Amino acid sequence: MMLPAPLRAYFDADQAGADTAPLGAFAPQATVRDEGKTHVGHDAIAAWWRAAKAQYGHTAEPLEATEDGRRTRVRARVTGDFPGSPADLTFAFRVEGGLITALEIGA
Repeated sequence: MMLPAPLRAYFDADQAGADTAPLGAFAPQATVRDEGKTHVGHDAIAAWWRAAKAQYGHTAEPLEATEDGRRTRVRARVTGDFPGSPADLTFAFRVEGGLITALEIGA
């Protein structure tokens, strides 16, 4: 599946089990919304990534991607240490200037 470079960097780091968020794929003031919380900027995104990896030990495998002009939605199978694993979740990315400016993760 062909994904824009910053999305590929995100999923490559995730699947590698990286302890460090792929911050080079994110704009400096990017936002991530996950589990009802919003994380803004590289420091907050790095903290979110580390905490989620430590808590769930998860990986996400992209299954399909669609674009609607504003966002790229990637349906991914997330496997980890959480009830209902594996689960198919939607990762909705907004990319501007070659960087992720927003990511929202949900069912």
